[in-house]
Amino acid sequence: MEKYKEDRRKAEKIGVTTGVALTICAHAALLAFGAFSGLKYIYPPPQEQTFVIDFTEPEPEKPEVQEFGPQPQAEEVDKSKEVELVQKSESPVKGKKENKTQASKVDNFGDVEKPSPKQKEEIDKNNLFPSAKNKPNQDSLAAQTAKTVSDALKAGHASGNTKNGKQTGQPNAHVKGRSVEGVLPLPAYNSNEYGTVVVTVWVNQYGEVTKAQAGADGTTTADTKLWAAARAAAMKSHFNTDPEAPALQQGTITYIFKKK
Repeated sequence: MEKYKEDRRKAEKIGVTTGVALTICAHAALLAFGAFSGLKYIYPPPQEQTFVIDFTEPEPEKPEVQEFGPQPQAEEVDKSKEVELVQKSESPVKGKKENKTQASKVDNFGDVEKPSPKQKEEIDKNNLFPSAKNKPNQDSLAAQTAKTVSDALKAGHASGNTKNGKQTGQPNAHVKGRSVEGVLPLPAYNSNEYGTVVVTVWVNQYGEVTKAQAGADGTTTADTKLWAAARAAAMKSHFNTDPEAPALQQGTITYIFKKK
């Protein structure tokens, strides 16, 4: 019995020794593998990398709304630049002949194109010249002329003293395709000199006179004071805005000076 116990202790001792030796060999093999295979122990360990997951639902896309009406304008207009139209009113097809289409006529049945019969023009005999009243066979639509020249046409008559005709003592502007806004300023002068001063003006698309030069063809006086007064009045003139006009359009303003 004693022998059995002693053999058992020897076997256990050999087993423990063998286990420790195998454990040491295994760790030594792991260390050798790590050293020769490039494995390194990093201390302190690197910071963990994270990523954010967004669980919010995306907002639905809003449908595009087409806006109507005039385009937004700048608070301050840069008058040094040309006027730009948002959309030009142009036909996609350019006509080569005169448009002779009948005008449409609106009635109770809708917008239907119906040619209207040509109506005979009636002549109001009360508006005829005395010569036409006394001669009923004469063409009343023909031009009526007087036997003698007179100053019978007064201001306000279609062919009298108007802005479109020659005015005595009043300034007269000629800029092709442009009209005067308001009235033309009168020149300020205090001189006994008299005569006509024609001023060449340059008008931009906004209707402003940017440059004026006195002494154009038609000037009948060389007085420098009258020239200066005419130029100063021309610079204050204003014409209608025209985006289709040239950037600088040339014209003239005629001033007639009388004796004070």
